This record gives sequence, structure tokens and C-alpha cells, in this order.
Amino acid sequence: MPDKQEPTLAVERIGHDGGVTLRASGAWLVQNIAQKKVMRALRASIKSVNALAAGGARDVRWDLSQVDRLDLIGAQFFWNLWGKARPPDLILPSGLEPFFARLAQAGNPALPPQPAHRLAALAMLGNAVLDFFEHIYSFIGLIGQLLLDLSQFLRNPARGPWKEVSANIFHIGFQALGITALVGFLIGVVLSYLSAQQLHTFGGDIYLVNILGMSIIRELGPLLAAILVAGRSGSAITAQLGVMRVTEELDAMLVMGLPHGFRLVLPKVIALALAMPLLVIWTDAMALLGGMATAQFQLGLSPGYFLQSLPGAVPLPNYWIGLGKGVVFGSLIALVSCHFGLRIKPNTESLGHGTTTSVVSAITVTILADAVFAIVFNKVGY
Repeated sequence: MPDKQEPTLAVERIGHDGGVTLRASGAWLVQNIAQKKVMRALRASIKSVNALAAGGARDVRWDLSQVDRLDLIGAQFFWNLWGKARPPDLILPSGLEPFFARLAQAGNPALPPQPAHRLAALAMLGNAVLDFFEHIYSFIGLIGQLLLDLSQFLRNPARGPWKEVSANIFHIGFQALGITALVGFLIGVVLSYLSAQQLHTFGGDIYLVNILGMSIIRELGPLLAAILVAGRSGSAITAQLGVMRVTEELDAMLVMGLPHGFRLVLPKVIALALAMPLLVIWTDAMALLGGMATAQFQLGLSPGYFLQSLPGAVPLPNYWIGLGKGVVFGSLIALVSCHFGLRIKPNTESLGHGTTTSVVSAITVTILADAVFAIVFNKVGY
């Protein structure tokens, strides 16, 4: 229960020479100071104290002789008012001395300043480079383990992780049909609309089929599907493995003799390698459908003409390049996601950071792989 004797702080004049005594009384306990009406009265008194200090009052004395009870919070209140230093001519009962002696002994602790090292930036760069090569080394090891697990799976398919592969195909492939269809259709609409405006200016309306077919089937379809899968399914893979690390399920699997690569990494890589080409075909179809609708509305090109001209506008090798990109992109996304998922430490901060890094890295690796495809197959399909 709060103490009935409320703390007060009174300002009293001494003579006519500008001397002032600040007299505190009552029980300066935390439960009393925390009361709203008491805090309002103390704030008004503090304003008077600050006004006296700003006005240059002389001979300011503090009198705590009438303080009945005091705890550490009350002592800290006075200590802050004094600027964390004992004022001159302080009238203080002996029973209250230990509180302020302890505050004076504690002082104002401050962290030591960090020494400014001339090579700090270089050291940070070196650590980043070492961390990058450590990731590369670990990623190569993951690929090697995947090849060993894949050879074991091919030697004995009956004991392979078929259920895990099937479940991953459902979660990664089937459940991604909606978002890939929506984004693909909108991309087709935007690309067709912008291209139609330029082509109509030069009278090349019929070449809209060539532009849409080549750009979507060869480049945009596989890349768009890969980015969506990396953001949606890649993050889910990393988060799943990270949660298993936090809950110590990965350690339990090792104790039970279940290798992580064969039961966790291999099914996800196989599932993404199988599902991504199908998602690429689906995304291509939706994007071309959006382009076809815009071509009908913008240029008056009928859907029949669009479908009839598409096979001749896009040579067959471009279809195979797009499907090959799907297989490669899917495998890379699965490997990168598993790599960062297995490296997560058993804490929530590492889980969030690892998931974010996994998505960014998967998208970056996908774009790099697409650039390699563009360089290697630059004379194929035209």
C-alpha cells in the first residue's frame, strides 16, 4: 500500500539576498512517487527549481532533514535533480547517507570508446571475402553430397524418398499455380501493351507475336517463374529447415541414423527440378494469354492469328532452352535454400536472417544462371 505521507518539495526564501532553501519532506518511496497527483506536484516544484537555476539564484541549499523515509528510487530522483553530483551545503540525516554514497560510488558508467583503427574497413572487407568463400566451399560440399545421394537413389529406387518428393511437388508446384498464373498474365498484358504502341507507330503490328513469343518463352517465362518460386517456396524450404534446427529435429535425425541430404535435400532438389519446367510452361501460357488478349484489344489481332503465327515466330529450340532453364533454376533454388536452411543456428534471429539471405541469394544465383544461358546459347534458336 502507498505510504500516507506524500513526498513534497518546498521552495523557501532566505532573507533578501537571493538565498533559497529547497526543503523536501515526507516519504520518498517509489509507490508514493508513482502516484499521478504526487508526480504532478513534484513536476511543478521541479519547474521552480529549474527557474531558480536559470535565474542565477545564489546560496541555493538543499534540506532533506524532514524526509521520513527514502528508498533507492527516491534517492535517484534527488540525484538526477542535482545533476548527479552532491550539492554544497546539503543538510542530510545520517540515516540517508548510504543511499547517496552508493550513487556517488556508482558514478556515471559509460562504455569505453571503440578505438578507431585505420584498417577497420579493410578488415571488414577481408571478413566478407572469407565468409563468401566459406559459403562457396560449403555449397560445393552440398552439391557433392547431393551427387552421392542421387547415385544411391538410382541404385536402389525402391527405398528412395518418394513420399517426400511427392509432397514437395505438391507444395512447391501445385500450390504455386495461382500466383504464377496471375503474375504471368499481368506481365503478358504489360509487355504486349507497351510493345503494341511502338509497333503500331512503325506499322509492324504483325511482329507483336514474334516479340511476345521470343521474350516470354525464352527469357521472361522461366525467369519470372524462378523468381516467384524463390520468393515463395525457397523461403519456405529455408524456414522449414531452420525450424527443424531450432527444435533440434535435425540433431534427432542424425542420432536416428537418417542423413539430412538423402531425406531433406535430395527430395526438394528432385521436386523442384521436376516442378519448375511445368511451372515454366504454365507461366508461358498465362503470359501469352495476357498478351493475346491485349493484342486483340489494342491492335485487333485475332486469337486465331496469334496462335497460328506463334509456332513460326518461335523456333522449337527456344522451347527446349526454356524448359532446360526451368530444370537448372529449380535445382539451384533448392540447393541454395537448403544450404542456408542447414546453416541456421538454433535461435530466432538467425532464422529470420537466414531466410532473408536465402531468398536474395536464390534470386541472384538464378539471374546469374540466366546470364550464363544467354551467353552459351546466344546463337541457338534464332
